[in-house]
Amino acid sequence: MAFALDPTLDFEQGPIRPPSEARSLLLRFTRNCPWNKCKFCPVYKGRTFGKRTVAEIKADIDTAAEMRRQIIALSWSQGEGGKVTERVVSAVFSDTRLSYAFRNVAAWLYYGTGAVFIQDANNLVMKPSALAECLRYLRQKLPEVRRVTTYARSSTAAQRTVEELKMLKEAGLDRVHIGLETGYDPLLKFMNKGVTAAKQIKGGRNVKAAGLELSEYVMPGLGGKKWSREHAVHTAEVLNQIDPDFIRLRTLRVPPRVELYRHLEAGEFQKLSDDETVAEIRLFIEHLEGIHSYITSDHIMNLIESVEGRLPEDKERMLAILDHYLQMPERDRLRYRLCRRMGRCRDPRDLDYPGVRDELEAALKRIEAQGEVEEILTEMADSMV
Repeated sequence: MAFALDPTLDFEQGPIRPPSEARSLLLRFTRNCPWNKCKFCPVYKGRTFGKRTVAEIKADIDTAAEMRRQIIALSWSQGEGGKVTERVVSAVFSDTRLSYAFRNVAAWLYYGTGAVFIQDANNLVMKPSALAECLRYLRQKLPEVRRVTTYARSSTAAQRTVEELKMLKEAGLDRVHIGLETGYDPLLKFMNKGVTAAKQIKGGRNVKAAGLELSEYVMPGLGGKKWSREHAVHTAEVLNQIDPDFIRLRTLRVPPRVELYRHLEAGEFQKLSDDETVAEIRLFIEHLEGIHSYITSDHIMNLIESVEGRLPEDKERMLAILDHYLQMPERDRLRYRLCRRMGRCRDPRDLDYPGVRDELEAALKRIEAQGEVEEILTEMADSMV
């Protein structure tokens, strides 16, 4: 007889996580974003920021630990010896009474990553001693935990002392994800980012000095046609002074629900084309010097996912991928863009597989018969935000 799981168990989770945390346990330490004014960000608009109490956070950790206990008990009852196998996970996911959080715990145990991502947008805003207490409790209650990561704002990281950040590392925090977006001050001001390039450098350096891993996010296209070069070059210069562990590309999209869309409609902001964005990424990578970061393009919004590698040794290979795209015939670039927006391609060389060009050409002709190709490709890309 299978062990009965408790359908009343649940804990709070936020709306997003980085793609790199797809197999992580998600626990919410704060609610929404304390800044929430960036013109390009749709995530937390209309939601109020709030700090959760230590008691609330610990209660959620207790609930996650009880879910873990019950899932392992289910495994034993199914003859799986306490291992969270595909059979065990299927039993959890097929029980429609169970919460999404219950399924998250089951999937986390199944994948065995030991990774936990604490939500939402800026947990460093918590009192350092309170955050450290919650981190220690998390490690104590869930023995599988091997890595804990969080989002943070660079302005907050700049306000935290290296000693405070070291305390958080000792308590169990391993990696900080920061949305740098751009290192160009006029663009930071226009986008209402609420930080300067100097503060971004200080925040990033503080995180690194504390021995924490640092993941910085860059947004190709954010400068539009007006500031594309300045955005690429100045962002590279800022990162050259930080030397983060990871640089992650997140290409700008401007869906109607973001404030930047109004500037777009008014003609105050002009988006880059896909080809222009690729050229901007090339310029950005070209100007990264003297650092050892790992660059990754791990998001479906990016046109070329295969731009990935360690600096400096993989720099020329990444530039070659971008050059390959830019030197392709115009029709092939259009075919590849469609292929990517359909989720079928990650590298321009994917067009060379047998039959791929013919299939894409047929699909492209159907789209051309329906209307404006660029509008349709934009809609396909915006739907991924």
